Amino acid sequence: MQLKDFAMALYHCTLTLHDNVFFATREMGILYETEKYLHNWGLSFALFAIHYIPQPYRLQGELAQKPTYLDASAEQNLLHLNQAGIYVFPAQPINWSYQINTFKAAQVGYYGKSKQFGDKGADKNYPINYGRAKEIAVGSIYRTYIIAPETIKIPHWLRLGKWAAKIKVEAIKIPDKVMHTKSGNYICLHPLNPLDLSSNTQILLYNRIVMPPVSLISQAQLSGDYIATKKQDWQDFKSTLTEQQYQQLPEEIYLPIGVFYGARNVAATA
Repeated sequence: MQLKDFAMALYHCTLTLHDNVFFATREMGILYETEKYLHNWGLSFALFAIHYIPQPYRLQGELAQKPTYLDASAEQNLLHLNQAGIYVFPAQPINWSYQINTFKAAQVGYYGKSKQFGDKGADKNYPINYGRAKEIAVGSIYRTYIIAPETIKIPHWLRLGKWAAKIKVEAIKIPDKVMHTKSGNYICLHPLNPLDLSSNTQILLYNRIVMPPVSLISQAQLSGDYIATKKQDWQDFKSTLTEQQYQQLPEEIYLPIGVFYGARNVAATA
């Protein structure tokens, strides 16, 4: 069974940061650190929110603060991509660096008594009006994969993170002839979202990437059905590409079959 049997295609995407990307994965005192991996749920909204995921005109009260990633009752959720046959994997850093920026926000009266910066009692105001943001720097390069219909139009640019950073997207469609389906134990070097793995995929060993809204796994040893590149056909295909594209593609690909948003949730409630 191949992806083509479902009129689906596998795309390799290279993401190049044109702005610093920041999201507070960890908050340690006044340091706000960004995890080096890019979560697939955030990437999915950034890539397909306009054409596939409805955008509510306005949210108020509790709805404005409640995550709706897998909430079928909410207008904006990732389940729309399941219906469209689209799945985005987490993004793996290939070449990355960090930049630490110090910020200071002006104090306002309704947060607390106005104090001069550094003065006694200034740290008791809420929220703290200064800190350091550890951001993924401009020029960092990431890799991800998208399973989608062959008619999909992947945007060339997206906005991501707290600062709506600009990211360039370069997609390469991987031909069906260089891929085949296998079953058994294998090692997936690409990061995965465990909540999106099929119930037929068993997780044996993994490294945990702690980040909200749900931790990812990397260097995972799995058991189940998966797609893999045919060694010689894969090399032959890479040789037809430009030098830049050749360098972007990995030596081999192993990815699980049957991934979709909330797959484990569906299995748990079945």
